[in-house]
Amino acid sequence: MSEKLQKVLATAGLGSRRELEKWISAGRVSVNGSVAKLGDRAEATDRIMVDGRPIKIVTDDSPRVLMYSKPEGEVSTTADPDGRPTVFDKLPRLNRGRWIAIGRLDINTSGLLLFTNHGELANRLMHPSYEVKREYMARIHGEVDEAMIKRLTDGVILEDGIAKFQTVKAQHARSPEERGGSNRWFRVILAEGRTREVRRLWESQDVEVNRLKRISYGPIELPSIVRRSEYIELDPKQVISLFRAVALKPPRFSEKMVYKDIRERKEKKLRARGDTSKR
Repeated sequence: MSEKLQKVLATAGLGSRRELEKWISAGRVSVNGSVAKLGDRAEATDRIMVDGRPIKIVTDDSPRVLMYSKPEGEVSTTADPDGRPTVFDKLPRLNRGRWIAIGRLDINTSGLLLFTNHGELANRLMHPSYEVKREYMARIHGEVDEAMIKRLTDGVILEDGIAKFQTVKAQHARSPEERGGSNRWFRVILAEGRTREVRRLWESQDVEVNRLKRISYGPIELPSIVRRSEYIELDPKQVISLFRAVALKPPRFSEKMVYKDIRERKEKKLRARGDTSKR
């Protein structure tokens, strides 16, 4: 079954459909040896090339999304020249296509990372125009007052433009040491994902972020049953919620892909690897 060429390329993770339409118009894409034009369609048997490079066509268009609990010390790239562990090392292999990381977390940040094999979904979830909310827990070293919080939510000027948190909420101290010390936890939300944006916002106020964890991305929250360096696959309802968050038509899923709840999926994963201990 043929599909529009830009959709085929987007599903392969090469970019958004709008961006790929520009590639086609610029003559960068060929199908079966002929330069493609807007409106062309492609099938699984076609030979598609971009800038002279062959592209693998994904014929299974059922979207998959993983949530991964990233620990500190892992980098958010497929490979690292320094040999450090990456967030891709423990992911399951795909028969077709590839895993695309939805945003990144720096090496010293832990928490929720989403991965998908659906290129258009990944691009929209990361694009600032869709204002997908990211929520973090940040432990701050230094004095934080109401005036500082107001500046952070009104907007401050960073080297790449104005940035701000949508909300900043102080959290109750978790221990007597925290209550008497200079470290406090704050829950912050922002609607874009510039490089190290959370850290840079706080550092603009002359305080230090000594712990940072992402706890949600759009409608998806990281549950406690997913431990560090573990992943779990989202169920169809969760995947559909991501599609709706970025105005994409939700996919259809077969009944065999429906799980009762996330705890059942976790237990299924533990049984598969022979781990019967309680987590």
